Amino acid sequence: MIEENLKKIFGEISCGNPLGEKITLVGATKTVSVENINYAMSCGLKIVGDNKVQEFRDKSPFIKGADFHFIGHLQTNKVKYLIGKVSLIESVDSLPLVKEIDRLSIKNGLKTNILIEVNAGKEESKSGVFPEDVFDFVNAVKEYKSVTLKGIMAMLPKCESESNLEPLCLKMRDIYDKIKKNYPIDTLSMGMSEDYKTAIKCGSNMIRLGSAIFGKRNYQAE
Repeated sequence: MIEENLKKIFGEISCGNPLGEKITLVGATKTVSVENINYAMSCGLKIVGDNKVQEFRDKSPFIKGADFHFIGHLQTNKVKYLIGKVSLIESVDSLPLVKEIDRLSIKNGLKTNILIEVNAGKEESKSGVFPEDVFDFVNAVKEYKSVTLKGIMAMLPKCESESNLEPLCLKMRDIYDKIKKNYPIDTLSMGMSEDYKTAIKCGSNMIRLGSAIFGKRNYQAE
């Protein structure tokens, strides 16, 4: 199942997005077993994205050769468990969080790559910076020398139809392009298992897939 799913996804993204950009696949591994993650990596998955700090701490020592991202809501008191251990924190949604990432990065003598999490649909149930506040957030991030902004992570609402989702995806791409004019970013992380095809069509160059790879969780390696 996992191998078949990955072959299908790799085939779908092999030509990149309509803008000619390569698409990066992140395996969203919330509740997925170490066995199944390692099996997915043997089938070509390169990047593992965790939603929970505790789960990352418990599983990462047993996952060899992965490039780790953090893609879930992050509290400032948990940042210390990620610094130097993940290549990208995708879900940065507040300036206090940026400040703590910067402080601990300086303490450890390194720089940390981040994405700004954008609440595309301005949903109360989701974290993230509202679209109209992104540019001010970018300007504030510039002041932190040990944090490197790589782009934005769009949190999309669940939409019943592609026609409802497309305008939001295109808006996220527009925001990304406007930032890119003045800041050397390269990542628009947008699209999950239920909407990644629409996201790619609208210009996403990174997708975060869980069930599309691993099924409805608890699949055994096949």
